[in-house]
Amino acid sequence: MNDLTAFTGNHVLSVAQFDRPQIERVFSVADNMLPYALREKRTQVLDGAILGNLFFEPSTRTRVSFGTAFNLLGGEVRETTGMSNSALAKGESLYDTARVLSGYSDIIAMRHPQAGSVAEFATGSRVPVINGGDGANEHPTQALLDLYTIEKERKSNGEGIDGLHIAMIGDLKYGRTVHSLSKLLCLYKNIHFTLISPAELAMPSEICDMISDAGHQLNITDQFEGSLQADICYQTRIQEERFPSQEEANKYRGKFRLNQQIYTKHFQSKTVIMHPLPRDSRVEANELDNDLNLNPNLAIFRQTDNGVLVRMALFALTLGVDNKVSDFDRPVHWFSNKGQNI
Repeated sequence: MNDLTAFTGNHVLSVAQFDRPQIERVFSVADNMLPYALREKRTQVLDGAILGNLFFEPSTRTRVSFGTAFNLLGGEVRETTGMSNSALAKGESLYDTARVLSGYSDIIAMRHPQAGSVAEFATGSRVPVINGGDGANEHPTQALLDLYTIEKERKSNGEGIDGLHIAMIGDLKYGRTVHSLSKLLCLYKNIHFTLISPAELAMPSEICDMISDAGHQLNITDQFEGSLQADICYQTRIQEERFPSQEEANKYRGKFRLNQQIYTKHFQSKTVIMHPLPRDSRVEANELDNDLNLNPNLAIFRQTDNGVLVRMALFALTLGVDNKVSDFDRPVHWFSNKGQNI
């Protein structure tokens, strides 16, 4: 994509296809989706459209968020979950699956455990495909909702994304969310990255090279040290499903826990806490302690709310109805919780 009209009919496979003006367009459309997400009104702009929601890897938030976003625009959702429940288990190729299922859908959201699989699927699809995560490779819509959350959190303090200091913590090797987010942040100015992880789970060298080549500040460490002065603390889960064995994953579980005491010691009082979820709350991991739940800077649930807005925006842009949403407004006839914080 190379201009603001290039969303329509195109796949969304990688953050690499976005430039800064396009990101700003996505965020502008996402802002306009707030009344619908809050159920203050509804729109039928996608009435009759069908989303094929194909999740061949376990997912809760992403799968339901995609479906919710499409429903809020007036569309219908058809789902396939799990590899064993699909023709892929019978040896069907991704290309053949795409040719068939794209005949039943107007747009497809897909997650698959193998890197590059969604792009391969898209070559056979007759409708736009949105990448909901392909193995350890990318998760572009998560990166966009993370960046949107950062923008909103910063804006509340009268600041922008340029000049941001972000600390990324945990499994930076297999955590595809931090890979995609780092790539998007490289489009901005004067970003300071502090990467905290065990050496074995460090950010891939190609991502670090990209950060450095873009002229941003990069600090790599394997421990919490002193006052980090970060604006954003982005914690990640140990991606146990990516490890060669459960025993190997268990070696790192709980390595970088964050609770209120650690937060107070190492971060500013205004540092925003983010996590792509699910957070591992088991005793041996406890990545984000429950004593942070009442911390007003804990933004993890604002992130999930923002995910619906961003995915609504991507559907509207990809299907070319972003300027028609309000034309199909309808009143809401049921109870609406207008006090939600989104």
